[in-house]
Amino acid sequence: MAGTKITVNTNGSLRVEGDFEIVDKDGNQYDLGGRTLVSICRCGRSNNKPFCDGSHRGHFEHEAVAFDLPPKK
Repeated sequence: MAGTKITVNTNGSLRVEGDFEIVDKDGNQYDLGGRTLVSICRCGRSNNKPFCDGSHRGHFEHEAVAFDLPPKK
């Protein structure tokens, strides 16, 4: 089974690549048209939510730097 990689882009989207599916709140699957790479909106400005359309440019700031989460409770 191929893995899934999610990249948190600085000032931008979440890039999802590999073997994955995306479903809505009711479990209905989005038809990704065979794509193995999509970008998910983080800023809320996209007209194509949940997918990124580039609307964040100049309107969204977040420095993507990895860190360790605290232990699970």
